[in-house]
This record gives sequence, structure tokens and C-alpha cells, in this order.
Amino acid sequence: MTPIEIGLISVIAIVFLIYAGVYIPIALGTVSFISIWLMRDNFTLALNLLKVAVGDSAMEYSFATIPLFTFMGLIVSKAGLGRDIYEVMTMRFRKVKGGIGMATVGANAVFAAVTGSSIASASVFTKVSVPQMIAQDYNPRFAVGVVAGSSVLGMIIPPSAMLIIYSFVAEQSVGDMFLAGVIPGMMLAVAYVGAIWFMGRFTPGFVGGRPAEDYELMSGREIASKTLPTLGLITVVLGGIYTGWLTAVEAGATGALVALVIALVRRSMSLKGFWEALLETGHITAAILFLITAASIYSRMLGLAGLPNQLQDMLAGNQSSFFMIMVIYVVMMLFLGTLLDTASIILIVVPLFLPLVEAMDLSLIWFGIITVVGAEIGLLTPPLGISCFVIKSTLNDDRISLKDVFMGALPFAFVMLIVLIILIRFPSLSLAILN
Repeated sequence: MTPIEIGLISVIAIVFLIYAGVYIPIALGTVSFISIWLMRDNFTLALNLLKVAVGDSAMEYSFATIPLFTFMGLIVSKAGLGRDIYEVMTMRFRKVKGGIGMATVGANAVFAAVTGSSIASASVFTKVSVPQMIAQDYNPRFAVGVVAGSSVLGMIIPPSAMLIIYSFVAEQSVGDMFLAGVIPGMMLAVAYVGAIWFMGRFTPGFVGGRPAEDYELMSGREIASKTLPTLGLITVVLGGIYTGWLTAVEAGATGALVALVIALVRRSMSLKGFWEALLETGHITAAILFLITAASIYSRMLGLAGLPNQLQDMLAGNQSSFFMIMVIYVVMMLFLGTLLDTASIILIVVPLFLPLVEAMDLSLIWFGIITVVGAEIGLLTPPLGISCFVIKSTLNDDRISLKDVFMGALPFAFVMLIVLIILIRFPSLSLAILN
């Protein structure tokens, strides 16, 4: 077999193994290692490339952003900042049709800016938002759909684990990726709020609910005590990166320290909770390092096989336009999103298309935003839909089935698709802060 045939078979084998339940880095690393060995008939070369991949990943300075931002997010979650922001948002939207849903989106957007995890958002707001919406007679499908839809904001609003993973795969600045995610993340949050208003106005039966007339108002001091810690943390992290005072790594370290101080001042975290946060940070960091290492050897395998260049020549030979290439790319991500998680999609698809994007003189920062938003739609689509599974398992309510969660999330997946099309059509939206 030719190297290209081996490369194609390898990509198919990786997707099959991941879908069959094999751990993603194991599937990527093992198949890529064997493919290099077969293509060059040189076991030593394959072993050396694996060693280089491990060394490059572990010794990369910007890799320090992963444990720092992960630790910050875990401390923030344990400090109860998500619940505080939700209570303030709920009070502000209490008399609007679908107001609690809008409050959930707003709180998720703010919470995402200090955690960067859609799974954490789904878990937290399933506990605090869904029971309250059901108590206010909201449609259960709408209630879980809002939480599922808004939870994906954690993967696009910085600091985002997926933006970090993409920055390693595409060799882009983590700080630039964070800044590029701000406007698309806000656009998605605003689009969600607009969609909820639209559904409340034209499909009130799907939304349900009643205004919370008896909701207790908060004093200015109480609102400040619940919002200022989170807003201060966001200002330190993103403000430091935007002004250039802090690199992404320094912002992560500063944010982790500030989050720890907030948790100590609020007395919301025990020594046991601190130790648990440290352990979980280690587990997550090790898992992501394993992912990045596997992605590195996979990229080298694709380069040896010549698949990216072959794809580029094929599309150039067909005189494919920018529009057609984007359609192919988005459709591929949407299809894989029904089978794989976001990290898998980024690691498999991005190395294939990067040379093509570079050849077209397109921004790799913009391409990263398109990739993450497109792949995130998969969090809301069956059969995998990780956010939907997290909500179902966290809710533990037999009255709400997994089908209800997926059906409730469907309108928000459609909104994400519209926002994705806008971002593709107007690349300047993703790059505005950087220019």
C-alpha cells in the first residue's frame, strides 16, 4: 500500500476505535505509531517520532496554562460563584417570559469566563436552574434545553480548554485564541437570549412558565457581594491578557491565586475541598497532556502520509471555492459531532485542514474559533451529546428522559449553527479584539 492509502485507513481506524469506546489518546497514538512504522518500514523512526512528540508536548511553556486555568475553574466552582451569579441574573429577568432561561444563559456566560468548562457549567446549572424552572411551571424540555445549550459557552468563552487544545495542534498563541473567543462567545450568548425571547413570544407552549411575582429583591450591597468577586476575577484574567500586562500563563497563575483568595475570604472551601481540587487538576492536566501528545504523533503521521497535501491538491484540482471548502468542513464536523466528543474532532480534523487553510492565506486564529464552535454543536446532538448526558445524570429525575434533554437542546444547536455561519461569513468578528 502507498503512504496515502495507509494514512486514509489510519484515519478511518482511529474514528472507528474511538466510536467503539477506545480511549482517544490510545486510539490516536497507537494507530499513528503503527502507520508510521508501516509507511517507512522503520520501527526506530516511529519510536523516535513518538519520543519527540512526548518531549515537545511536555516541555512547551504555554502548556502551563492548562493546570493553572483548570485549578482556577475548580476553585471558582467550589466557591459557589456560579450560584451567586445565577441568583442575581434571575432577579433581573424575573418578570420576562422565559426570564429564568435568559438568566441561566447570562449566568452561564459569566461562569464560563472563569471556568472554561462546559461540563462544569452543565453540572452546576442543572442543580440550581432546572428545579427552579420546573417549580415555576416551565416546560421540562425547555428547562433542560436551556442548560444544555448555554453550557457550551464554557468551550468558546475564554479561558476554554478546547481553545487551548486547538492552540497546541495549530501552534497558535493561547492568549490570542482567548481574545478571539470573547466576541463569538458573547454573540452566542446574546443569540441564545434572543432565541428564548422569540420562543416565549411565538411558541409559549414550548417555553411555559410564569413570572416570579413574589421574588425577593436584593439590596445593592448584596448584588455587589455576589457579582464583584467574579467580575474582578474576569477583569484580572482577560484584562491582563488584553492589555499585554500578563501572558496567558501568567494570567492563569494570577487567576488561580485570586480565585483561591476569594474562596478563603468567603470561607466556602475546606482543606479537603482544596486537596480534591488539586487532585482533579492533576487528573485533568495529565489527560490533556496525553491528548496533545497523541495529537502530535498523529500530525506527524499525516505529514508522512501526505494526506493534507493530497486533500489540498484534490480541492484545488476541483477549483473548490472558499464557500465549498467551508461547507465540506462544517458538514464533516457536524457528522463527527454525532459520534465523537469535541476534543476528538479537533485532534482528527484540524491537522488535515491546516495546510489547506494556510495555503488560502486564512487566519488560523479565526479557523480555530470556527472549529471549536462547529465541534461544540456535537455536545448537543445525539447519540453522544456529552452535555446532554451530564445533565441527565446530574438531574436524576425519572420524569425527564434523555430524549427530552436532546429535544430541548435542539433549538439551541440550530442557533449555534446560525452563529457559526455568521462567523464564517465575517471573519473580522473573531479577530476584532486582536486588530
